Amino acid sequence: MRQILQNLKSGEILLADVPVPQRRRGHLLIRTTRTLISLGTERMLLDFGRAGWLEKARQQPDKVRQVLQKIRTDGLLPTVDAVFRKLDQPLPLGYSHAGVVVEAGPDTPGFRVGDRVVSNGPHAEVVSVPIHLCARIPDNVSDETACFTVVSAIALQGIRLLQPTLGESIGLLGLGLLGLLSVQLLRAQGCRVIGFDFDPDKVALARRFGAEAWNLADGTDPVQAARDFSRGHGVDGVLITAATRSNEPMQQAPQMCRKRGKVVLVGVTGLQLSRDDFYKKEISFQVSCSYGPGRYDPAYEQQGLDYPIGFVRWTEERNFQAVLDLMAAGGLRTDELVSRRVPIAAAHEAYAAVAAGENLLGIVLEYDGSVDLARRAVPLGNPAARPVEGKIGVGFIGAGNFAASTLVPAFREAGAELLTIASAGGVSGSHLGGKYGFRTTTTDHRQVLDDPAIAAVVITTQHASHAKFVQEALAAGKHVFVEKPLCLSHAELEAVIAAWRAANDRQPTLLMVGFNRRFAPLTRTCQRLLAGLPGPRSLIMTVNAGAIPAEHWTQDAAAGGGRLLGEACHFIDLLRAVVGQPITGVQTVAARLPDEAQHPPDVATITLSFADGSLGTVHYFANGHKDFPKERLEIFGGGRILQLDNFKSLTGFGWPNFRQESLWSQDKGHQAQVAAFLAAIKEGRPSPIPFEEIVEVTRATLEAAGHSDRPPTPEEA
Repeated sequence: MRQILQNLKSGEILLADVPVPQRRRGHLLIRTTRTLISLGTERMLLDFGRAGWLEKARQQPDKVRQVLQKIRTDGLLPTVDAVFRKLDQPLPLGYSHAGVVVEAGPDTPGFRVGDRVVSNGPHAEVVSVPIHLCARIPDNVSDETACFTVVSAIALQGIRLLQPTLGESIGLLGLGLLGLLSVQLLRAQGCRVIGFDFDPDKVALARRFGAEAWNLADGTDPVQAARDFSRGHGVDGVLITAATRSNEPMQQAPQMCRKRGKVVLVGVTGLQLSRDDFYKKEISFQVSCSYGPGRYDPAYEQQGLDYPIGFVRWTEERNFQAVLDLMAAGGLRTDELVSRRVPIAAAHEAYAAVAAGENLLGIVLEYDGSVDLARRAVPLGNPAARPVEGKIGVGFIGAGNFAASTLVPAFREAGAELLTIASAGGVSGSHLGGKYGFRTTTTDHRQVLDDPAIAAVVITTQHASHAKFVQEALAAGKHVFVEKPLCLSHAELEAVIAAWRAANDRQPTLLMVGFNRRFAPLTRTCQRLLAGLPGPRSLIMTVNAGAIPAEHWTQDAAAGGGRLLGEACHFIDLLRAVVGQPITGVQTVAARLPDEAQHPPDVATITLSFADGSLGTVHYFANGHKDFPKERLEIFGGGRILQLDNFKSLTGFGWPNFRQESLWSQDKGHQAQVAAFLAAIKEGRPSPIPFEEIVEVTRATLEAAGHSDRPPTPEEA
């Protein structure tokens, strides 16, 4: 299918061929009929993409500070590589969409196949969208009109924050698409509206919609005009819908208001405020968040948990419905807002007009409905090509950031034959597959499992799906490399053990978990130095993990398992590898920070005891400072100490023939682990990490994370 993407590094607009996405749970699969180009947002993205490096940096100073911090901790080359990879990722454009439901299910109540719906889906022939970001289109509303719904909901949410009442006077700064929609929405609520813009055509259109409108290019003073319009009192509120870098709108808006008036920002402006302008009249200022309550809340959008209407009357979905109802009643007109109608095949022409700064309002993209809904795979190279002699055929399930930044490059560097890459949405798999020379990209992971040319499957999906995909891959007779963690519960672990045993009853099958730090070169040095050292050791692993938002999927107990399961497992495995003895006991003391009420703890001390009397402690802290090393391992034993910092330098204390070993850049062992995995398959050797050790570390991690449902071992039974 065709989808519009943007390369943020170059600004190039791509009409890409990607596989049709899978319908996810709680989502609708929708065949597109119309989408609307959002001139403000998409022009801003085009400008950013076309900007040079210095201008990109100037526009995002916070990102620059993050880059400088990463250089200090990880080194220059890894940081530059990470920045280029981030900018190289394609960005799907579009979020105001109309189409027809082609797949629904029991998990999508209120919708059925054949429904016409609006959604925030991108510019693509088929989209998969959560139900709370969809709404049914009334019969008397055309698809073209309906595709303005999401942009209208953005305007509506800003107006709701103003809380206007019948007869109030509202000022509008900016009469572009958002502003003209806002004029109609405000008039529908019985408000008097005064608007300002530099474009005489938009000013004239605002007047036709019932506003008093002024052309600022004529030298009009908006503050005086608003005062006159409001009979000398000042307007009750100002909605800023302009898109400009200027600070003028934020300086004019409070001056236009009456005492205790309101200013709401929906567009994008400079934000250098004058305190006096707000202070003297006690003006309130608020930034409106997209379509309304629920936006960016994964529990609402992805998990389908609605906000009770008695407590949150207007969610983003209900804002969509309100807009559609107004359209059906004839209170929101869009015909005069359509500047161009462009077939999706000619999308480049539309974006050329946007980039050229042509005087446009709404550009509607039209879709002909010719898409093949069953086309879940797209060839990226020669589909008839055969795997190279002597190379291991590899398929990927998952094409996220870690796959792109680390694992795909590592497997290619290690000599794997990259055959098929699967991703749920299709975009990331198409981009990554094309960049690294995969033969095929697909949205159906069964195509990876069913391909006889694929000997090994790499699983890099979200944590909750790891155990399921591991079992399916083992049942398909594949060797498996799964990024950590192996699973999220003891029950899942027992199922994986059973699947591994069944697979090995048929033929030798490797299962590797991405515990890469044991393969790092400086870890190997530690093991070599400790090999001849008598007596138990004491190990302290300090992980300055840093805070991540509570709404991130890894913090969700169901999707990610929490950070102790998802990341602390690395360090439990590292200590297991360095000590070289079985783990005999696990104890965890976790701190519950004030902002951790909604996710598993990510500040904890995990104490491990080992069969030889060694003692290991993992301090996993999300409440530290970025200037401190992220990962530090200290090993005490035999009157000597080793200190490993960030897998970049190793210092010895008390060693007669060792003082220090340093690397040019950080090496956490990813490349060495992948190479060892492929070599073991090729040469028929045992797994580089014994399966029993993987199970042991996984059980210890589950216990450390507070999972108490462990079944008794055969010895305990």
